[in-house]
Amino acid sequence: MFKYFQDHIKYNLSFLTESRLLIAISGGIDSMVLTHLCQKLSLDFELAHCNFNLRGNESDNDEQFVIKFADDLKKEVFIESFDTEVFAKHHKLSTQMAARELRYQWFDELAEQLGFDYILTAHHADDSLETFLINLSRGTGIEGLTGIPEINENIVRPLLPFSRSDIEAYAKTENLKWREDTSNASTKYLRNKLRLEVIPKLKEINPQMLHNFNKTIEHLQDSKDIIDDQIDDISNQVIQDVGDNSISFNIAEIKKLSNPKAYLYELLRTYGFTEWNDIYDLLEAQSGKQVFSKTHRLIKDRDCLLLSNLDSNVSSSAVKRLLIKENTKQFETIIGTLNFETTKQLNELNASTIYVDKDKLIFPLTVRQWQEGDYFYPFGMQGKKKLSKFFKDEKLSLIDKENTWLLCSENDIVWVINIRPDERFKVTDKTKQILKIEIKDY
Repeated sequence: MFKYFQDHIKYNLSFLTESRLLIAISGGIDSMVLTHLCQKLSLDFELAHCNFNLRGNESDNDEQFVIKFADDLKKEVFIESFDTEVFAKHHKLSTQMAARELRYQWFDELAEQLGFDYILTAHHADDSLETFLINLSRGTGIEGLTGIPEINENIVRPLLPFSRSDIEAYAKTENLKWREDTSNASTKYLRNKLRLEVIPKLKEINPQMLHNFNKTIEHLQDSKDIIDDQIDDISNQVIQDVGDNSISFNIAEIKKLSNPKAYLYELLRTYGFTEWNDIYDLLEAQSGKQVFSKTHRLIKDRDCLLLSNLDSNVSSSAVKRLLIKENTKQFETIIGTLNFETTKQLNELNASTIYVDKDKLIFPLTVRQWQEGDYFYPFGMQGKKKLSKFFKDEKLSLIDKENTWLLCSENDIVWVINIRPDERFKVTDKTKQILKIEIKDY
């Protein structure tokens, strides 16, 4: 196995030989074998061990075992202890998902803070088959059927070409010691049930099961590459605009595609959506109809579908009016910093800067979101106009409208911030005090 591993690193993962590596080590047979192989290759690595505190003394004994092993290798080992069950309950996750999230978040922090180029984990071919079967049983697209990726950003899995039996044989040949996780013997979890009951039957039916599976994964990955290339081309066709708060998809262009529902899935699957029939129905829905994932929202807006992060949508009911006292120089808002400066002359106007007659203002000024029924006197125009009508004429999207804020003097709008000031507060030849108001993004 060592020779095969050596060749695999040389021909497929040669960048590891010139990188600083962090190996995730549990003390189990897989991570012990990975560490032993990397040591024999003289790779530059340190170790990281997670104590999830899920198995009482057994978890603590695993930690002590890893510490001693690292000391024998003369390698530094980083240890982190997690209250996994509390984290899982707080974030409404399964214990396994909580452990996974905690693990990778900590690994990323170590890599960033201490300058590790890559994080190595000991996933192998049987793990990839288990993941394939789990995703298949739950329903997935082609991306869920390509197994575990060997390289995923800074995560590298050098043992993926090897089976569990390969790893066990190597450990015995090298007289390696490891820790057994007793929870792996329980069929409480789906992964364990597949590992202990289903996969052995499949291998019994077909001894070449794992080899054939790896060939299938290669074919599926080739197909996925073709799909990804096609989606890149289609994206240029259907994405109408990419703004600060949203991505706009042209509905007419989507409808021209051979299978709009399938393309919508590929375009939007990374944003956490699951209700694909509802998303497809948005193409024919009325403006304002929307579908949510845990992180994003997709809304029908006239001839477009607008995708936005939920964090960028601020509920007006949750926002208080912000009061700005006279002589304030700077004021922090959710959309940026307002700067106030008394000046003697007008310079170049732009969307983020206005000049007003200070004597016409009544303090404290108010910053708030717009509401139905609001109106103002658009600068450069005669007469008043409802904001809703102004937004329509300006072709603002629903998301742009939601993120529109107003600077007000009592009940009068002074500025539709970053869009248009009000005519009533403009500087004239009778103005005695000019106030420059500018907003700067964070």
